[in-house]
Amino acid sequence: MVNSKLMIISFAGVSIAGLLGLLVYSATAGSSRSADRRLAALRGGDQKGGSREGEAAARRKQVAESLKELENKAKDRNRVPLETRLVQAGLAITKQTFIIASCIFAFVFGLAAFFLLGPLYALGGVVVGGLGLPNWILARRRKKRIKDFLTEFPSAVEVIIRGVKSGLPLGACLQTVAGQAKEPVRSEFQAIVAATSVGLTIGQAVDRMSSRVPIPETNFFAIVINVQQTSGGNLTEALGNLSKVLRDRVTMDLKVKALSSEAKSSAWIIGLLPFMMGGLIYLMQPSYISVLWTTGTGKILLAGVAFWMSIGTFIMRQMVNFKT
Repeated sequence: MVNSKLMIISFAGVSIAGLLGLLVYSATAGSSRSADRRLAALRGGDQKGGSREGEAAARRKQVAESLKELENKAKDRNRVPLETRLVQAGLAITKQTFIIASCIFAFVFGLAAFFLLGPLYALGGVVVGGLGLPNWILARRRKKRIKDFLTEFPSAVEVIIRGVKSGLPLGACLQTVAGQAKEPVRSEFQAIVAATSVGLTIGQAVDRMSSRVPIPETNFFAIVINVQQTSGGNLTEALGNLSKVLRDRVTMDLKVKALSSEAKSSAWIIGLLPFMMGGLIYLMQPSYISVLWTTGTGKILLAGVAFWMSIGTFIMRQMVNFKT
């Protein structure tokens, strides 16, 4: 009895599977036949439609290649040499000047740590002064310059859109932005105009700007310009969409900052609370807390506290540092 039931269930399962397979095959065959009919109709159509489809396919291929180059640039962004970082920060100094300044900072901080805290902390002062402080200043300048660029860049794109709509060539629009925009957009577009005046194409000059300001917005701008220069298309429509995206990104960034302001304020209060309490204790009872920097054990404890406070501050910063 059990065997017969199993046979019936197996037969039913095989029948259902066969029916489903037949339905899928018929649907696929029908879709393929309809696709063949559409393809035959398209081939039998006029040559104008075929040329338009060929242009669209070429443009899509160009966009895909540009996006692939953008992805490769994003992968190589973590390996930025010092000279490029200095250019991105807007500092008109050479690599050798930066290294000399770092050595001076290392000597000054190491000497101050040696006389104020002792020989044990001299090496820490050298590391902080030679590696930590100069690189922190460089990263801060670079971040501020990119932020200022993002604030002004949508207005520059809109100036180009209005100029192209009024009939001006793209080169003249770039010269207008180079003469009227605010820094650092003005200096970047001046570099583009200077590059085109020595023989580079506009696409190549814009690509150089995307390497000096390594953000998605400049990469998108370079892709739009390169696609228009090589494959044609409506430049004003593409730049209009890019300008809208840039405005929306700025608005989203402001919303994220407003929503995360409470968490950032709490992180600041928690991070500054130990220093505030230490200062109050020192004002009320200096001898009670001065053992931290007058005795060897206190100095070791103070170094451990500074280490763990740094880790806690870094963790809190990462928790409230929302990416848009």
